[in-house]
Amino acid sequence: MECLSCFLGFLLLAAPLPLDAAKRYQDVLTDERTSDYMRKYSQLDGWSSDENDWDENLYPVWKRGDPRRKNCWKGGEVQAVLSSDSPVLVGSNITFMVNLVFPRCQKEDANGNIVYEKNCRNGTGPSADPYVYNWTAWTEEDDWGNDTDQSYHMFPDRRPFPHHHRRRRWNFVYMFHTLGQYFQKLGRSSASVSVNTANVTLGPQLMEVTVYRRDRWKYMPIAKAKAVYVVTDQIVVFVNMSQKNNRNSSDETFLRDIPIVFNVIIHDPSHFLNESAIDYKWNFGDNTGLFVSNNRTLNHTYVLNGTFPLNLTVHAVVPGPCPSPSPSPRPPEPTPSLSPAGDSPLELREIPGEDCHINRYGYFKAIITVVEGILEVNIIEMTEVLMPVPQPDNSLMDFVVTCQGTTPTEVCTIISDPTCQIAQDTVCSPVDVGDTCLLTVRRAFNGSGTYCMNLTLADDASLALTSTLVSVLGRRSPLRMANGVLVSIGCLALFVTVIALLVYRKHKKYKPIESSTGIEGKGLNVFLEHAKVKFFPRSREKDPLLKNQPGIL
Repeated sequence: MECLSCFLGFLLLAAPLPLDAAKRYQDVLTDERTSDYMRKYSQLDGWSSDENDWDENLYPVWKRGDPRRKNCWKGGEVQAVLSSDSPVLVGSNITFMVNLVFPRCQKEDANGNIVYEKNCRNGTGPSADPYVYNWTAWTEEDDWGNDTDQSYHMFPDRRPFPHHHRRRRWNFVYMFHTLGQYFQKLGRSSASVSVNTANVTLGPQLMEVTVYRRDRWKYMPIAKAKAVYVVTDQIVVFVNMSQKNNRNSSDETFLRDIPIVFNVIIHDPSHFLNESAIDYKWNFGDNTGLFVSNNRTLNHTYVLNGTFPLNLTVHAVVPGPCPSPSPSPRPPEPTPSLSPAGDSPLELREIPGEDCHINRYGYFKAIITVVEGILEVNIIEMTEVLMPVPQPDNSLMDFVVTCQGTTPTEVCTIISDPTCQIAQDTVCSPVDVGDTCLLTVRRAFNGSGTYCMNLTLADDASLALTSTLVSVLGRRSPLRMANGVLVSIGCLALFVTVIALLVYRKHKKYKPIESSTGIEGKGLNVFLEHAKVKFFPRSREKDPLLKNQPGIL
């Protein structure tokens, strides 16, 4: 027996060993090394095992530090950015997106070629050739687009490229790799892939992507990226909380006696829960009881100051296949900790005539602080300020403002156009009021017209707002008013004189000079006196410029 063992050992040592064993997908797509025990994964729909062979002649493999990597792209290095819509609920779809970031001054054009951007300087000066990679010209020269020669129209596993009329514009090959399986596709400078998570193990997982570019009759590696994604059996829930007059809702500090709007946001990017019945159970922590609703938006008002624990439970009834009456046979070498996630260890199968469902839950917790604040602000009076020496282009207005709640420490006004869209002037100033919130705010307006004014009162926790439309009447300067009065008086005097002369010529009679001078002079004087009384009544004579009423009206 010992001789037989020695003989077999001699044969193994004498057997020629391959100098370079064939590479597999797992050798190329990942740097992670896992044991055979950890490589027991459930099959993903449409994905292939990474134990398949890799065609290194068509897709060369360059390790880190290989000097050939410096020449795999003209003008610099290409970066791949991989992202996903993780975390996702088990059973839903998760989508991965990869985007290529080209070196400075390079971009992809409408035909899928890589060109230099116009008017962009990258330190090397403008290039005579507008193309970094003119794949369209390669297609025409090499007849790359026809189907007569398929020797290099293949993926690394020798599977042919899909037939598509846009294939000539797809010059990048993307290989996605996760859970011991890979998925490959053609694309442009970005690509995406969706995976159903029904057979994905709960918890964090790793997705890797390797990108190759077309290079005549082969493909060159240009970028790699990886990202962690999470599959969970709990509904991913966020709550957006907002409140009127709250200065900063993000610090979870709110005002007493003002409703808080709670809006539930369920992270469900693949719309997996669209057909589910969902209810929301609220406990606001203020001894008001449990609130159950099927509406994701709810209002609640805290009437006391303090700190309160907020708890929300989201319950979804998800339609699904019914489990079989008895457990289905397991694959060999079962690994309980790596079994597909679900509510039951039984494999789910649909039974005709039965309607089954799966219960999923999500939770949200927060600590809410309730304080006093400014509840309301009102403008109760507006008056124009009469200045002793009016300004031609500015008008002053006084606004009497009242508020409820705590006393403000700051007042701000924004004066805008009548539509309240275009701001013209913003003024903020500190205020010091007593126990009664009553203050007068004076603001200047540039010229006549209609203005929109927003007025806010604020303290450390609250910010109350009110708006009003202000009509400002035009006002002429004293010099212009005086000139207008003098011109009016002069015109009136000239008019009276002309009328008097006409009347005089019409009624005069021929009489000797010595006997008519006094009479006619007296008559004319009497007429002028009557005209003066008519047009300048002494009892009503006054100058409006002499009026002066100081103080705020």
